[in-house]
Amino acid sequence: MNVITQSFGAAPVPIIPDSAPFTPEQRAWLNGFLAGLYGGAESAAAPAPAAPAEDFPWHDPALELDERLALAEGRSLPRRLMAAMAQLDCGQCGYLCQSYAEALAEGRETSTALCQPGGKVTRDAVKRLMADVKVGPAATPVASKPRGETTRLLASERLTGTASGKDVRRIVLDLSGTGITYAPGDSLGVVVRNDPELVEACLTRLNARGDDALREALSAERDIARPLDRTLDLLAGAARDPREGAALRRLADGEDGAEPADADLLDLLEAFPSARPPVADLVASLPTLKPRLYSIASSLRATPGRVELCVGVVREARRGRVRDGVASCHLAFRAEAVPAYTQTSHFRLPERAETPVIMVGPGTGIAPFRAFLQERAALGIKGRSWLFFGDRHAATDFLFADEIAAWRKDGTLQRLSLAWSRDGQAKDYVQHRMIEDSADLWRWLQDGGHFYVCGDASRMAKDVDAALRQIAMSEGGMNADQARDWIVALAKQGRYQRDVY
Repeated sequence: MNVITQSFGAAPVPIIPDSAPFTPEQRAWLNGFLAGLYGGAESAAAPAPAAPAEDFPWHDPALELDERLALAEGRSLPRRLMAAMAQLDCGQCGYLCQSYAEALAEGRETSTALCQPGGKVTRDAVKRLMADVKVGPAATPVASKPRGETTRLLASERLTGTASGKDVRRIVLDLSGTGITYAPGDSLGVVVRNDPELVEACLTRLNARGDDALREALSAERDIARPLDRTLDLLAGAARDPREGAALRRLADGEDGAEPADADLLDLLEAFPSARPPVADLVASLPTLKPRLYSIASSLRATPGRVELCVGVVREARRGRVRDGVASCHLAFRAEAVPAYTQTSHFRLPERAETPVIMVGPGTGIAPFRAFLQERAALGIKGRSWLFFGDRHAATDFLFADEIAAWRKDGTLQRLSLAWSRDGQAKDYVQHRMIEDSADLWRWLQDGGHFYVCGDASRMAKDVDAALRQIAMSEGGMNADQARDWIVALAKQGRYQRDVY
């Protein structure tokens, strides 16, 4: 490694060059150390060069995986791994995208399949990046998130009509006696339990119905809906039937067509009856059951002593069995008391009440914007606010319709743009309303407006981002590169914020 020198007073001081194999933080520390070592008291008194803020250009869920990987080409392994993640910082893996990637690269985490939003494409990309890479020591336990304070479930109220194909719930939790507080835009972490019927079915397959300790582990400590590759490897090694072992290895390798696809623990126990490793090893191979994060759908000013969520119930039939979403069905149907905690978010209303606010939140993505509007109503703010909302059918899926109508009437909400994807011959989405109102939307943004998006990252958020770029080109006279740079600048100013999942 070449070291260059720079003069501070009489003696030359070695400087670590930018090409050296160190992070900016490491390079800054080493330069400070060398300044003190070689430059004596005079040089030691001079501050070390400040480490520049590291740029993560791939940390954008609107980009495709190949685009993200290209942006990280030539970077260190942790940064290339980070580019493979879904870029949502959703916390489902127990990390953020950056910290999960760093834990994998350093050997503190061994599972390459924790990024749930990234799905199979992320798992495959991470496996490729990790292939033939020698990492640090074996994984050590990662401190779990706080278990939270116990809240009491006050209501699980269906918001969608009975004829709707969706079951969306207003979940109300009592904060009395807790120290939990929050601001509009924050998320609530809820500690959930697995479906007891699923737990009992797994215990039956393991011939362990009388093991109460195992029942509690499968109920509250381990995620039995999402076995990891290490679980598949363990089962494959224990399989007495060679055909079952081979099938399990195909699943672990992520081969196309390997079955049972998207298996939970019960699927594996039923499909591979000869694969029975020691129960303690099986339990240890499962991921921990992590808290689930939900965007808060209320303002403490409007609902003192309570927190409200907008939860879409997940239920689907697969291989002759109904699968319940772990958290959504727990909250909607089973919970009486729920440990919870607040996760502070970057998602914030502008400091100045007169700043225009543009909110795009179809479906359950309306949650933080209900909190925003409750807050503004409680404070008596009547400024420029614009909500884009949509779903399948106006008659059955217009969430919080009465509240929105009241806010429109009293001036809390100045503009409302609606899109119903199944009510007409052509599918209609929020990005279509944006394009139709592009001149006004551009004017609001030129007046310093803040633009917020909440909801599905894989489709809606990408389409909204594309519409925003189109508006920048059509109304602002920009080319594609200029439009992208403008959006990046908007985000860096805190005026383009996304809460996507």
